[in-house]
Amino acid sequence: MISALNKLVDLVEEHLAEELDIDGVAAGLGTTEYHLRRMFSSLAGMPLSEYVRRRRMTVAAADVVRGERDLLGIAVRYGYGSSEAFGRAFRAVHGAGPSDVRRDGGPLRTQPQLRFRLTVEGSVPMDTRLVDRPAFRLVGHATRVPLIHQGVNPHIQEHIAALPQEEHLRLKSLSNSEPAGLLQVSADVDPDGTEGSELTYLHGVALSRDTPAPDGLDAIEVPAGMWAVFRTSGPHPQALQTTWAATATEWFPSNPWQLRPGPSIVTTLDRAPDFTTATCELWLPVEPS
Repeated sequence: MISALNKLVDLVEEHLAEELDIDGVAAGLGTTEYHLRRMFSSLAGMPLSEYVRRRRMTVAAADVVRGERDLLGIAVRYGYGSSEAFGRAFRAVHGAGPSDVRRDGGPLRTQPQLRFRLTVEGSVPMDTRLVDRPAFRLVGHATRVPLIHQGVNPHIQEHIAALPQEEHLRLKSLSNSEPAGLLQVSADVDPDGTEGSELTYLHGVALSRDTPAPDGLDAIEVPAGMWAVFRTSGPHPQALQTTWAATATEWFPSNPWQLRPGPSIVTTLDRAPDFTTATCELWLPVEPS
């Protein structure tokens, strides 16, 4: 995976002035666009689209400062249909318009070319099992929330808190399939993992495929497939988020599996009364790489 990401970076550099066919690139590298985007954003700390924009504007800045072309010519060279569209992208990266930078020589914010390296430290123990599951369905109460990478997501907290206690108990009694118990389900996640992008969050349980969803509950159909299940324990939600990040930095680069589209699921096995610590399982849909 590390070599595939570095090849992707090289291809971005070769095609800065044009749109890159990420799906075709992924196929050529023996992976999928979904997995490639997820791993890139997890390891780089930014979506692939943002990295491309920053690199494009970094290189374009040299043309702007040199003044050998007019601004429209530079805009066209880097794939923009107008100097206004180019100017907006340029300002978003550098904090100043191209005319100002041409006059003053700055300010400029450079995005260095990335290079991925795998450092094996064993800093995060990866207690993992692989599970082959038949198709099942997730049922519960769903809502749309923004993606927040670090700390508690207040929108999810508000959604759960709005459910009466008897509804939590009813949901738990419906569970008849793995993953067991009350589940935190994230679906329709942006493959780039952009902070603030919307996802579907479902608070519910897993049912076997032949169990109908009760009236009044939202449902997500989950196809048959393999799952990597990571057990986490410690301060909550920090331990869970640390393990989630480590799947990208340590587990996937070291194992012959890749993410496939589908929901990610968290089930709580044990927790302190105030939920400051917890033992959880993180279920991620995977396929052979």
